[in-house]
Amino acid sequence: MKKIAVSAGLIFLGVTIFSNPARAWDDVGHKLTAYIAWQNMTPVARERVIEILRAAPEDAQLSTFYMSYGSQSKAEREREFFVMIASWADFIKDKGFPVRYKTYSNSNWHYSDTFWHFEDGKVVMDADVEKNGFAMDKLDEFSKLIRSSASDKDKAIAVAWLIHIIGDIHQPLHVSAKTTKSYPNGDQGGNLFFLTPKGTPRAEQENLHGFWDSIIDRTVPNTKDECDSAYLDPIGDKIMAAYPYDKEKKDLEPGEFVKWKDESLDIATNFAYRNIEFFKKPSDDYQQKAFRISEKQIAKAGYRIADLFNSAFGAAVVKDAAGKAQN
Repeated sequence: MKKIAVSAGLIFLGVTIFSNPARAWDDVGHKLTAYIAWQNMTPVARERVIEILRAAPEDAQLSTFYMSYGSQSKAEREREFFVMIASWADFIKDKGFPVRYKTYSNSNWHYSDTFWHFEDGKVVMDADVEKNGFAMDKLDEFSKLIRSSASDKDKAIAVAWLIHIIGDIHQPLHVSAKTTKSYPNGDQGGNLFFLTPKGTPRAEQENLHGFWDSIIDRTVPNTKDECDSAYLDPIGDKIMAAYPYDKEKKDLEPGEFVKWKDESLDIATNFAYRNIEFFKKPSDDYQQKAFRISEKQIAKAGYRIADLFNSAFGAAVVKDAAGKAQN
């Protein structure tokens, strides 16, 4: 295992204080989207994004994850930094760091619920339901901000959130709230759809949301306890080989955030809640299909992040006399 990877892992643990908030995807899924995005970003876009992220406000603790020592090349350090940032919006939920938590953590930015239910096996959208979740609003806001004259400090927060939220909305349960008689206000993206037997202690319960969050590492576990690059890079490479950019390009719909959300909602309504039962473990067939769907969703999320940053930052950056980028 590379020393630099160990160091990065120790810092990550130190910052999070072993917190384990609910996520979508989990750490593995988010890092894979970032890895795929990085592989498809132009050199100019990569350089500008790293420059912006390293200018983040100190209390955000974004730049903490840039390793400036060890045997890795600058390119390797920058890639690992970018990949790590994909999970920043999750670990700032840790209330053990009250300043960071109060300033930057926003739990309702991670999802955008669409309320629906089944009627005779058909999907029916619920009308007149109060809005829940601001992921779509923030995607629109931040995508405009990174193209504006805002400071790099502000852009750093926007970039970190964009990487994360784009990943989030490609997890189908993050755009879905299924309503029933028991849950007229929705099942909280599958968090209330339990997959463990009735009476299972709360600490041991599993739900549909968590199942989808962890589908990658559930199916391809890190049994050798490898560092991120050794474990994640081969998975990311396989996903890109199975769903190459050139093949997916026609369906990426750059900047069409609502269409991205609708894709995920279609998966939630037409697959995630089909052939699955309350209080029962999903079948092996269901898990394998969910895994394949998730691979494609992660690929598309990565490609869409890359397209967004290439569009915003891909041109040559004009710098002032002091060598600083002009906004």
